[in-house]
Amino acid sequence: MAINLSNFLISKNDRSKMADFQDLDHIDGLSISVTSANLYNNKRDDLVLFYFRNGAEYASLYTQSKVISENIKWNLSTKTKKIKALLVNARNANCLTGIKGYNSLKEIADETARLLTHKQKTDEDNPKKITSKDIIFGCTGTIGEQFPLMKIKSSIKDLVNKIKYTQNKYLWIKSAMSILTTDLKPKLAMEECKIGNTKVKIYGIAKGSGMIFPNMATTLAYIFTDANLTSSILKKILKKNITNTFNAISCDGDTSTNDMISFFSTGIAKNQNISNINDIKLKDFDKAVNSVLLNLAKRVVSDGEGASKFIQIDVNKCKTEDDAKKIAFSIANSPLVKTAFAGEDPNWGRILMAAGKNDVEININSVSLMIGDYKVFEKGQVAKNYSESNLKEYMKNSSIKIILDVNLGKKNFTCYTMDFTKKYLEINSDYRS
Repeated sequence: MAINLSNFLISKNDRSKMADFQDLDHIDGLSISVTSANLYNNKRDDLVLFYFRNGAEYASLYTQSKVISENIKWNLSTKTKKIKALLVNARNANCLTGIKGYNSLKEIADETARLLTHKQKTDEDNPKKITSKDIIFGCTGTIGEQFPLMKIKSSIKDLVNKIKYTQNKYLWIKSAMSILTTDLKPKLAMEECKIGNTKVKIYGIAKGSGMIFPNMATTLAYIFTDANLTSSILKKILKKNITNTFNAISCDGDTSTNDMISFFSTGIAKNQNISNINDIKLKDFDKAVNSVLLNLAKRVVSDGEGASKFIQIDVNKCKTEDDAKKIAFSIANSPLVKTAFAGEDPNWGRILMAAGKNDVEININSVSLMIGDYKVFEKGQVAKNYSESNLKEYMKNSSIKIILDVNLGKKNFTCYTMDFTKKYLEINSDYRS
């Protein structure tokens, strides 16, 4: 399949390379179709269909914002534990569009169900009727604009006609690119492992660049496996592994109205039934899921709007993990910290300022701070061997590590963030054009 390189060509990042991505290939039971619904002025892929011909068990985590998109409302109303399709569009969030936006999804779901039912009759020995409630949605883009019903609805036929029952790395890249908004790079990750003696695959794609701050889930991420697992097990694994992955990132401190992370299982691998998340046969699978989620989460941060620095913040030796998390995000979300790193300014006092601006107990005489391999602060004062020239040189790196030891307990938390550059302001002051 020929890849539409126009999505790469619109990228402003000269470092974007196909070599950055793992070679995702085929997952049994999943089909992918990508097209352009002409949602952007420049013709690019902006609509992707993930089709499960035999259905898929699934679980989702959604934004906890009190303002949510119409597609999240639709998905929450879908009570089935097994679905037939996920349809994702870029450019329009379908948020603050009212009943008209919700009913648009109903029309699109009806049309998609009708065409997929016809495809079932054409391709399957035992065809099944697909209904609108067998379909869930992902939407991303501008909030408050009228949802482009007719553009998307009229593109469904093309999507269904393009369905192929095998995937390759190019199709995966196309699907990941089709859901981008201000992102510069598609985000893909994969792992393979075993459940018992059965080999299984875990593939994932994500999008996210701005409005990234965790609250149950962050950005859009879709994880697919051929493992035979129930929706209940998928939900428990997802909840377990979200804490130190997607719930450990922040680009700008804003939580989206459209955040969703979904996990789909086609069941084709036919591994032994798993009824308990603590089953020893799930050990390697659990680790692999965490690896995929963390890989994608880090890619979201590194591709943050205007980002020039990837920043890891380790907050250690707190009384509780929640305390460590509060301090870590207090640092991560500080505009003054972010701008200092953007300017490669070793203004480390801003880090300690940010660490103290919440309700977590801190004894500054017990705190120690390292940036990279350089000790900066300890015992209530500047470290004895601190060298600003060495730290200034370190700040030129594209990847920065902050280590803050509170020294009041044994609990730790790591989060990931980015800097704030002039480019961030340019992107978000002219987002809709």
